[in-house]
Amino acid sequence: MLRCTKKSIAPRLSSLFSNPGTPAASKIPTLPSESRDGYCPIPDLRCSVKGLSLISLRFRGVKTPNFVWSPNCSLIREYCSSSGGRASGEWTEEIEYLDESGSVIYSGKGVRSVEPGQDDHVLVGGIRKPMLNASAIAKLVEVVRRWKWGPDLETQMDNLQFVPNMSHVVEALRVLKESDASLSLFRWAKRQPWYVHDEECYALLFNGLNQGRDFDGIRALFDEMIATTNDSGGVASSAACNRVIQYLARAEKLEVAFCCFKEVRDLGWKVDAQTYNALITLFLNRGLPYKAFEIYESMEATGSSLDASTFELMIPCLAKSGRLDAALKLFQEMKLRSFRPSYNVFAALVDSMGKAGRLDTSMKVYAELPSFGLRPSTTMYVSLIESFVKAGKLETAMNIWEDMKKAGLRPNFALYTTIIESHAKSGKRDIAMSAFMDMEKAGFLPTPSTYSCLLEMNAASGNIDAAMKLYNSMTNAGLKPGLSTCTALLILLANKKLVDVAAKILLEMKVMGFSVDVSASDVLMVYIKEGSVDLALRWLQFMGSSGIRTNNFIIRQLFESCMKNGLYEAAKPLLETYVDSAAKVDLILYTSILAYLVRCQDEEKERQLMSILGATKHKAHNFLCGLFTGTEQRKQPVLSFVREFFQGIDYELEEGAARYFVNVLLNYLVLMGQINRARCVWKVAYENKLFPKAIVFDQHIAWSLDVRNLSVGAALVAVVHTLHRFRKRMLYYGVIPRRIKLVTGPTLKIVVAQMLSSVESPFEVSKVVLRAPGDSVMEWFKKPIVQQFLLNEIPSRSDILMHKLNMLFPSSAPEIRSLSPPKPLIRRAA
Repeated sequence: MLRCTKKSIAPRLSSLFSNPGTPAASKIPTLPSESRDGYCPIPDLRCSVKGLSLISLRFRGVKTPNFVWSPNCSLIREYCSSSGGRASGEWTEEIEYLDESGSVIYSGKGVRSVEPGQDDHVLVGGIRKPMLNASAIAKLVEVVRRWKWGPDLETQMDNLQFVPNMSHVVEALRVLKESDASLSLFRWAKRQPWYVHDEECYALLFNGLNQGRDFDGIRALFDEMIATTNDSGGVASSAACNRVIQYLARAEKLEVAFCCFKEVRDLGWKVDAQTYNALITLFLNRGLPYKAFEIYESMEATGSSLDASTFELMIPCLAKSGRLDAALKLFQEMKLRSFRPSYNVFAALVDSMGKAGRLDTSMKVYAELPSFGLRPSTTMYVSLIESFVKAGKLETAMNIWEDMKKAGLRPNFALYTTIIESHAKSGKRDIAMSAFMDMEKAGFLPTPSTYSCLLEMNAASGNIDAAMKLYNSMTNAGLKPGLSTCTALLILLANKKLVDVAAKILLEMKVMGFSVDVSASDVLMVYIKEGSVDLALRWLQFMGSSGIRTNNFIIRQLFESCMKNGLYEAAKPLLETYVDSAAKVDLILYTSILAYLVRCQDEEKERQLMSILGATKHKAHNFLCGLFTGTEQRKQPVLSFVREFFQGIDYELEEGAARYFVNVLLNYLVLMGQINRARCVWKVAYENKLFPKAIVFDQHIAWSLDVRNLSVGAALVAVVHTLHRFRKRMLYYGVIPRRIKLVTGPTLKIVVAQMLSSVESPFEVSKVVLRAPGDSVMEWFKKPIVQQFLLNEIPSRSDILMHKLNMLFPSSAPEIRSLSPPKPLIRRAA
């Protein structure tokens, strides 16, 4: 405990802060350092004063003010700058420092305080001591940390015992870490008359706000800085502005960063390359490459130099976005400026050029890798090979494949798959199978797609053993073949006529959950097209037993195949199935069955064919049956019956079918000796314009009949009926043309000529036409035998007629059918 006794208290207290350089000062105990609240405690001082008892006092403060003793025992503070008090501004008393025993250990003049905000020094005795920068900075930091913000801080800052400057503020901001405290100090300093705009001050504030992730505060301070600069007409801090934009961009504050960038750019202030890079990176990361390109173009317009990082960012981005020429231009510029491109730049260019089909450029960039000390990776090899495969350049792809293996790189799963599938689809079986074996040795499990390509390739080439081996390997590996793969295998088995194996595969497909109706029908069509009717019927039976259905089109195709091969017993159940499934037997199908009946030469088969005709349930069959009955049963004449049937035909849809039906029906009627009925059918068919160009009247010049598009029976009936019409017109009306022509074509020429030669016709036979002058024909028509011929009969030789029928409708039985000549009908048909 220090005890001090002297004339006044204040001088003794102030001597505590006298010059420590004196010898006695070394005996004073060292005072503790400043505490958190800006004051430091000092030891209790027991001061003895006249007329007073001992008083224990505790004083705090780094600088102890001067005090004067008043008569009423009060302490009055005196400043060195004060005009009142002592004129000299110095204390005359000295302070003695006593130890516990009362011995004086030191005495000297005290240190007086300064007036806040006006003095920039302290007086130590009679000597002015300047305030050290370190002390001023420490005091600023101490006060700000103590009071943080608010009116209390303002008061304490106003009562500082020295006048700070901007260097003190900047250094204090370096020490302060709390952004709120730093901003409080900064805003207090801005209101002081000694404030000067300082770039570093803003930079420190932005750093603090960024560390505290206070981006709203950064934006607010940025706006304040811009406004202050504009108001004062000063120069903005480019470094601080760029730092703000970089902070916001790295924090992915896209809108705010871009807003600040535009504001700085519009004001004409400089934006550095690092800021451009940060913005470009931000837009690229946010999936906005075209906005990044705008930033890049703005960067070029300002003349900012690109750095290596800008090249590294922009080249891959331009390449991947399809702007390949711009990417190449930057790539060349990067090399001219002696920047070393990274592997990512090469990889992006090689990949993008390859995918765009610019294979030559891709290979040139690839060839530059060794000159920069870089080696292609597996990914780059894969990209190159895939590009050449997609372009169809498999040889170049295989060369790169070999280079990759020579470089010691192991092809990955995707690359094996690409090589195998591309060569399999191209039909290069040896290369595909070799790569497939290498893939298995490398430990990769092929995908179902790879298996399918290989299996379908072998199926297309007819390699049944390899295809079945691949199929078994695939199923044993637990992989499920696709529908197309199973169908290809089924078709292969069908072509090889392995019905049992195909049935097994089809049942496995059904177990796998595939809809097998279509696949089974495809196999059935294979047998039908090949003419393997027995196998087709066997396969159809298997389908029925397995609950697999087919469509009516295939049933009809199989029925027609059975009819063509004379399997009438098997054909009838097919037709009944076809009819029972609500399928409609059209006139063409019915006519085709009738055509088989025309060619038939076996009575047993005739009965089968008639049964098949009845199974069609077509209205034409009722017409055919009614045509052969008598007038009493029909209850109407033949001509009316025929006209009624042909009126029910939809000629817009069935004109061709009706024409086909007339040709076959007339063949059948002629063979059966029903000449007059045949003439009725021809007459009605001509009336309904089924053969509109058959008969042509060219006034008095030429009359002609064209039978080139008719069957043999229809041609014979048409010739007789038409000559009968010509006879009536010439005899009754007296119209005689210069000539009459019968256009037969080479096929029917002989048949028609032989028929007319039996009655000594005047027609001369040329290449495809029978001609005669009108006068000669007129004389020929007057003969009674010709009248009888034209009215009642068609004398013909059955062997010639059947020969022509077999030529037009070939039959499996080459024997000539024995058919007696048709009986002459004296009267017209009723």
